[in-house]
Amino acid sequence: MHNRMHMSKPLVDRSSPEFEKSGRDLRIDACRGIALWCIFLDHIPNNIGSWLTLKNYGFSDAAEIFMFMSGVTCALAYGRALRYEGWNGVVSRSLRRGWDIYAAFLLLTLACVIMIYLAGGDDLADATNTRVLLENPGATLAHAVILQYRPVNADVLPIFVLLHLLFAPLLWLLLRWPNATLSASFALYVLVQVFGWMVPAWPSSHWAFNPLAWQFLVVLGAWWMIAGAHARPWIVSRTVLAVAVLYLLFGLFIALSWHIEPLEAMVPATLAKQFHALDKSNLDPVRLLHFLAIAVVTVRLVPCDWPALKTPALRGVICCGQNSLPIYCLGVLLACGSHMALLEISDGITTQIALSVGGIMVMIAAATLLNSITIKPARRPGAKPPDISARSINATRC
Repeated sequence: MHNRMHMSKPLVDRSSPEFEKSGRDLRIDACRGIALWCIFLDHIPNNIGSWLTLKNYGFSDAAEIFMFMSGVTCALAYGRALRYEGWNGVVSRSLRRGWDIYAAFLLLTLACVIMIYLAGGDDLADATNTRVLLENPGATLAHAVILQYRPVNADVLPIFVLLHLLFAPLLWLLLRWPNATLSASFALYVLVQVFGWMVPAWPSSHWAFNPLAWQFLVVLGAWWMIAGAHARPWIVSRTVLAVAVLYLLFGLFIALSWHIEPLEAMVPATLAKQFHALDKSNLDPVRLLHFLAIAVVTVRLVPCDWPALKTPALRGVICCGQNSLPIYCLGVLLACGSHMALLEISDGITTQIALSVGGIMVMIAAATLLNSITIKPARRPGAKPPDISARSINATRC
């Protein structure tokens, strides 16, 4: 194809141990799967299971991981499409994936409001931001179609729609001027912090994830896969690792002080107030630094050939990470159903544990089923064996 990208070296070094023979780095799937589990547990209000997630042990949570890994997977998938199908393939694939996420968002919105309507709970309608949809469905659905209205817990999907629609030009910029593109992304992030820029939303102007701020993590993830090799020696240095560990310990102490009175007494009131009101919507710099510290420690301590990645113990979480879109949507519905159960049946610890464990088991079962019913081209009756380009492009899904 005439518009294929001819590069002196691959977008990602596939001869390195970064990828298995399947072309998939299992660390990516494991990180996305862990993030999906954490998001589900955190979406259940007052859930004891949330003590197994990141949010109670530092300043950031699973959302940062999910955004960063989305940039990583998009760079991998669309980079392979570029090498074998050219820019036409990148654009067509990004549009198709954006449409898939857009359709999933609208279906998830309808499913959430149907669940709330059948439950008949006013408190639940307020908690999930679906009361406005129940009372004024026409206008609300119209705003949902243009991504201005989002029920609670579905906020991240509109960002991913925009991400995939814009990733082709972003990839073009990253391949030519990676550092300048990352700098421009960071500059936009800084301007959001200074001036509070926000994309219009409805019925209020609030975004749980302001796209103008959170875009930086996506661009950072893509930049890491395209040009991050030059920064890797610095990232894995002992000095950076020591600073990252110290910051994580500091974040752990502050976060625990929010729940443990003896620790709270040890934190100055002005410092406690500053860290307790972190702005998640605009990706507070304290949250961003905490995620970067986690990333530094993970890169240093979890190699790509870590044996645990191939054990049955992590098979479930990896399977969930390989089917991130349907499992995310399923997790939102499971969290909504669990919230109903806590309100209508019991909010005891036993119920919370049962709902948390049961929800994760359902997610694993659904992901396993999705993997089992995916028919590869080579297995279709009468199909020709796929060539290397098809294997490469389909190896990592965004």
